[in-house]
Amino acid sequence: MTPIEKKAAYSLASIFMLRMLGLFMILPVFSLYAEELEGSTPLLIGLAVGMYGLTQALLQIPFGMLSDRIGRKPVIIAGLIIFAIGSVVAATADTAIGVVIGRAIQGAGAIAATIMALAADLTREEHRLKAMAVIGISIGVSFSIALIAGPVLNTWIGVSGIFWLTALLAIGGIAVVKYVVPNPQRSDFHRDAEPVPAQFRAILGDRQLLRLDFGIFALHMILTATFVVLPLALRDHAQLAVESHWMIYLAVMLISMGAMVPLIIRAEKQRRMKQVFVSAVALVGVAQLCLAWGYTSVMGIFISLLLFFIAFNVLEASLPSLIAKTAPPDKKGTAMGVYSSSQFFGAFVGGITGGWLYGVAGIASVFMFSAFITLVWFLVAASMRNPKYFGTHMIKVGEISEEESEQLAARLNQVTGVAEVVVIAEDGVAYLKVDNQIVDVAELEKFSIADAEPVS
Repeated sequence: MTPIEKKAAYSLASIFMLRMLGLFMILPVFSLYAEELEGSTPLLIGLAVGMYGLTQALLQIPFGMLSDRIGRKPVIIAGLIIFAIGSVVAATADTAIGVVIGRAIQGAGAIAATIMALAADLTREEHRLKAMAVIGISIGVSFSIALIAGPVLNTWIGVSGIFWLTALLAIGGIAVVKYVVPNPQRSDFHRDAEPVPAQFRAILGDRQLLRLDFGIFALHMILTATFVVLPLALRDHAQLAVESHWMIYLAVMLISMGAMVPLIIRAEKQRRMKQVFVSAVALVGVAQLCLAWGYTSVMGIFISLLLFFIAFNVLEASLPSLIAKTAPPDKKGTAMGVYSSSQFFGAFVGGITGGWLYGVAGIASVFMFSAFITLVWFLVAASMRNPKYFGTHMIKVGEISEEESEQLAARLNQVTGVAEVVVIAEDGVAYLKVDNQIVDVAELEKFSIADAEPVS
């Protein structure tokens, strides 16, 4: 990657981090704060926690398509402004409904797909996966930081203060977009990073991809439902002072992230992805059952959360990889768009379901329901095919005719390690599925045209 490509990747990752920190910092503390709001009910508490997911799921793909027309940066800046407005609405609300509205506005600043599209504009095909990986890592890091920072900041400035801080983070994100993120020479459409409307039917009809979409939906549904009641369990049943909650989250995140690494290595390097994946799904269910039985003690919650986040981290890393392995090479952007929307919709359903169940049947019912959802997910995951261990590779081939694209595809198929080739003449790009352990990359690069610096 060139210095400018690295600058693009890290600056866009920082925007993701600033925004995700704002969304997630209230997760471990909001249920405690919401009790003081006028009109608060368990259902509204859950709705406020997960509401951002609904508007995010509905609007992220349209925002990405809008950015193709009016430019990436204007859409990202507009999204951050909307997010900041939602944060202010939530910060100044003294009713539960007011916070729900604020969270809905926060989610309406749905810029995830647009950031990915801008990352594609600012990187060459052969380095795009590296940039996407940097952004993906930033999301996981921001979530871990948010779980720890939320309780600490709640002690210092309260939840309303966290919402105000979130607005400031959004303004900081605008400054990064305006003054740090490089300007692309042009904004093109990228099939590897953006959805193609004409492909939705094919992607939604792919049973293997639907299994994975259900997986990310279930995972974030369970996560959000869990955190609707977990802060209450820690305070009211485990008798842990609110200002000490961060210690539990810090220990859990540090240990679980360390435990995740060898499991991911085993899954990828030893090509045991399905076994590790299905085992992680089962571990989520075990963790939820442990929470249902052990939420009245600090040690019970700690052990349960540790099991949950070991599995959660493995699944969060594995699911995007499985999407990339499963999706046709020219439909990856569409598959990732549907996957991402499924994730956010899962957060919404988890919030509202967790709040409702807590209101009618208590804390344990939320964990038992999550265990049941995990059982369904386990059955779905256990029946999936063993993934083909192919990575995605792109080659810029320049302007060619349809006839030349067919000839080029035939030649690329002869290269060692190439499993599938789709050449899109209008894009001037060849999309390949390759076995990274044996592919002859040097041979593939012979088909690539010289590429100019992608940014100015």
